[in-house]
Parts: sequence; structure tokens; C-alpha cells
Amino acid sequence: MTIAVLSSIARPILEPRLPDWIEPRWFATTEELLEIADQAEIGWFDLYKKEDMAEAARRAVRMKWLNSIYAGLEHMPLALMHERGVVVTNGAGINAITIAEYVVMGMLTVAKGYREVVHAQDRHEWLMDSPGKRELFGSKALLLGMGAIGSLIAERLAPFGVEVTKVRRTPGPDTLAPDAWRGKLGEFDWVILAVPATPETDGMIGAAELAAMKSDAVLLNIARGTVVDQDALVEALKAGQIHSAFLDVTTPEPLPADHPLWDLPNAHVTMHLSGRAQDKMFVRSVDRFLVNLERYRRGEPLEPAVDLLRGY
Repeated sequence: MTIAVLSSIARPILEPRLPDWIEPRWFATTEELLEIADQAEIGWFDLYKKEDMAEAARRAVRMKWLNSIYAGLEHMPLALMHERGVVVTNGAGINAITIAEYVVMGMLTVAKGYREVVHAQDRHEWLMDSPGKRELFGSKALLLGMGAIGSLIAERLAPFGVEVTKVRRTPGPDTLAPDAWRGKLGEFDWVILAVPATPETDGMIGAAELAAMKSDAVLLNIARGTVVDQDALVEALKAGQIHSAFLDVTTPEPLPADHPLWDLPNAHVTMHLSGRAQDKMFVRSVDRFLVNLERYRRGEPLEPAVDLLRGY
């Protein structure tokens, strides 16, 4: 029997489908996980508090495979797990559809001034004109990050007639190399961040990049808050240096109640809800986990495997 330490959140849909060679040990609380983590050969340790997940991984000295619903695992002790030879699979692509839809929603919200429409309804006020007059058609977007989410964003913007320029390591049509996009920032109406959180992407949008953007440009971040110098962004928004920012992610999370981003009229804070705006997350995760279980038993590669040296 192979011991798998698993989250009780997935238990209702996972337990009836587990193969008979798996001995599940379920946890419902952080304390329960930390108590039994060292028993796991296979672990699914997802918790809301990332530091507790990391501690469980450190305690799991017998673990050979760690699975997670999270796409970004920069909070985990990846170097330690690499040293121990642990295979790590993440949630890349699990939430890609809903996050890509969220980006389109954000662009349309800003383009049509929809937040002001909602406020007018709250006031029972019949607007005589649209507070937003942008069209996505014919606009230009810079898309940084072409993983599962970035690919779906580009796919969904195509029918809207948005000209998408992609940033990725491998060359291709309508692409820029990682060292070329900064010099072209002033050409884009939308700058969309869908990169993984790594030392390389930390603070990649700072004061210089914000200054190089068009004054009517919109920044959309569905990556990680650390990708943007948040203090520089606040100053740029206050000064009207860019038009607005649509932020599904911030630093820290939750964003403190007294943070200036909450009150800036040109900041849209959506509380890291993009991946949660669906009802299929755990179904997709369980389906993938079960496929990987069979691969694990046969000694085949698991997917998607995290490069523990790169961090994604």
C-alpha cells in the first residue's frame, strides 16, 4: 500500500475513485496535516496559508511526489525537495480558462467604464452617456507570459480584434524576446502580466517601465503581486501617468484595509478571485491527480512537473 496524505476538501469527489493500492490519510486542519505529513509517500498538502504548506513539505521526509492545485509554488521549499528527489506537480492550467476570462472582463470593465455604470445603478441614476468609450477592436496588447494562462488570453482576445504581442523565450510570430519588450512599452494600450513568480520576474514592472507606458495604457496583473513595484504603481496611478490598473493580485494578500490602492479611482482590485470564479477547479484537479496516480504506479513521468530549479 502507498500512503497518500490528502486534503479533505477534495475527499467527496476523490475518495470514491481512489485505486485500491492507495491508503489515504485525510487532513482537515493544519494541525492534522503537520502531524501526519511525515507519513506521506504522496502528498496533496494544499492550505490557504502557504507557510504551513511549506512546513508540511519540510516534515514529509518520505515523500516522493507532491501534488498541488496551485500553479505558483514559489512559497514552497523547492530546493529542499529537489535535494530529496521529490517530484512536484502543480495546478498549471487548472484555472487557466477562468483567469483568461477574467482578463477579458477586466479589459471590458475598463474600456466601457462599467464600474461607473454599477455606481450609477446604486444611486438609481440613469446615465445619458457611457462613462467609457474604448473599443477593444484595433487596440494593442503586450502579453508577458505564454504559459497555459497566457495562451488562453491570446486566444480569447483574437475574436475581439486585439493585436496581441507576446513575450516569450522562444521566437515566433508576433513575439518579442525577454530583453526586447521594455523598449516597446509605449506602443501598447494594454500590458498584461501572466508570468510566473521567480527572481527574474520580481519587480519587473517598476517606475521606469510605468513611465515608458502610454498615458492611456492599462496594466492588468493576474500573475503575482511581486511582479509589480506596488509603491511605484500607486504613485503612477495618483499622477495619472497611466490610465488605470486592473489587479487581481497584490502585495501582501489580503491587501490591508488602509492601503491606498483601495481608494484610487483608477485602480481595480479584484482580491485574487480570478481562479476561484468557477465551479470546476476541484473536479479538474481530481481528474488530473487520478491520471497521475496511474502514471506514478507505472513509473511514467507526471504532468505538469515543476522545474524545481527554475521554480515553475
